[in-house]
Amino acid sequence: MKKGLLIILSGPSGVGKGTVRKRIMKNEKLNLVYSISMTTRVPRNMEQDGQDYYFVSQEEFQKNIDNNNFLEWAEFVGNRYGTPKNKVEELRSQGKNVFLEIEINGAEQVLDKVKDEGVISFFLMPPSLKALEKRIRNRRSESEEIIFERLEKGKKEMTMTKDYDYIVLNDRVGRASSEITHLILKKIHQNNL
Repeated sequence: MKKGLLIILSGPSGVGKGTVRKRIMKNEKLNLVYSISMTTRVPRNMEQDGQDYYFVSQEEFQKNIDNNNFLEWAEFVGNRYGTPKNKVEELRSQGKNVFLEIEINGAEQVLDKVKDEGVISFFLMPPSLKALEKRIRNRRSESEEIIFERLEKGKKEMTMTKDYDYIVLNDRVGRASSEITHLILKKIHQNNL
């Protein structure tokens, strides 16, 4: 059985990664599975272990760091989040194409660690900084200070595209999703030759 692909989708906060990912995941021809992250945070109502996240203690998370079992990991607001390497490799060895939707610093970590031919990476680019600001504001969930921080971070991140295989403009979700789907199918075809 051919090893599955590792598909990385990254881009600045507010660019629409989640929306594009959900659309792409609906395409059964792609044989996609979404990578489940490990976290030290407490589950929210309705979240299930092994489905939404792998919920672990700080000690268990640290063991995974010590054993080099993360493709990437980071800490946010006192909680740690990471992509377990063993789970991703298990799925890929079953021939599944594993989809990672991750922040740019996480994508950089993964691209540094995984050097096989079965990796394809996409940087999702907003049409403009103004469009990115509008998307972030339309969430109506963040203060002016946080919006400003996200936009400043987004400006820097939009210059960090050199390590990605493809830069995809998210001017329309349907168009961006179709472009990424086409490129994944092309990579699957190349991988199976």
